[in-house]
Amino acid sequence: MSTKKSRRKKSPRAGKPNRHPARSRKPEHFAPNKPQRVSWLSGARLRTLPLAIAPVAIGAGCASILDHFSWILTVLCLVVALALQVGVNFANDYSDGVRGTDAFRVGPGRLTGSGSAPPRSVLTVALVFFGIAVAAGIAITVISQIWWIPAVGLVCVAAAWFYTGGKRPYGYYGFGELAVFVFFGLVATAGTTFVQAGTVPEESWLAGAGIGFIACAVLVINNARDIETDRRSGKRTLATRMGRRGSVVFYISLMVISMVVAAAIAVLYTNAWYLQFAWLIVAPACLVAATSKSAQEDVLVLRLSTITALLYGLGLGATFAF
Repeated sequence: MSTKKSRRKKSPRAGKPNRHPARSRKPEHFAPNKPQRVSWLSGARLRTLPLAIAPVAIGAGCASILDHFSWILTVLCLVVALALQVGVNFANDYSDGVRGTDAFRVGPGRLTGSGSAPPRSVLTVALVFFGIAVAAGIAITVISQIWWIPAVGLVCVAAAWFYTGGKRPYGYYGFGELAVFVFFGLVATAGTTFVQAGTVPEESWLAGAGIGFIACAVLVINNARDIETDRRSGKRTLATRMGRRGSVVFYISLMVISMVVAAAIAVLYTNAWYLQFAWLIVAPACLVAATSKSAQEDVLVLRLSTITALLYGLGLGATFAF
């Protein structure tokens, strides 16, 4: 009797395929990340640092136009920019990790999301770097005697934190690109010039917009890589609203506009024409972005874009300085 019963239990489904495979397992690209060890160095996302270096180089070059260049103030501005960049990287790691946003990410692993470090430790490191930025900002204030600079610094720190932190992070509502353009484009460039020269020439605003477009493009392609997983976690970035095709078109447009800005500057500063060699990097980056079929290809686009940002910043800074 027991043998027959066991056969009856097995026989109805024997040899028949599962009619509802989607119900039995999650799609592969939504599968939770496998535990992986992420180092603190990787968590700092060093590849993003050119986005902090470039605007400071441009701003310092613009200060040279007005014969007010200062090595001390330039280095301090660089410390502020780098500390804010690393701080926001760790803050994003912490906030996205505790929200569960990174549970299904397809890009490089994160400290909090992978369990490689306790959330509190990641938050502490983020706050340490924000503190370094504040300390450097205070030093700039004392040297430059511009006493309202700390207010600007606090706004920058708040913008870094509330990108993915707080109850309603603006990065989750599609405003990340705008913030990147403003703070890692206009504010970083014009601010570096102003603390040295006490004024901001047109070149600083124009070049700041140019590097801001590149920084914005980096965030666009980064978010385009994570469209599906961000939708699943409820993160409504600009990329999730525009879709993959719209995001790629936007990315290419931003990169092209930045090169047009460099060409416009070259009308007055002929050495800036050398920046057009950056097309040797920009063109492949745009092509890979348009044809990308994997997260690894999007990572390649990110690397090419950050290299472009560094060359753009150093090139324009040297153009203005010499």
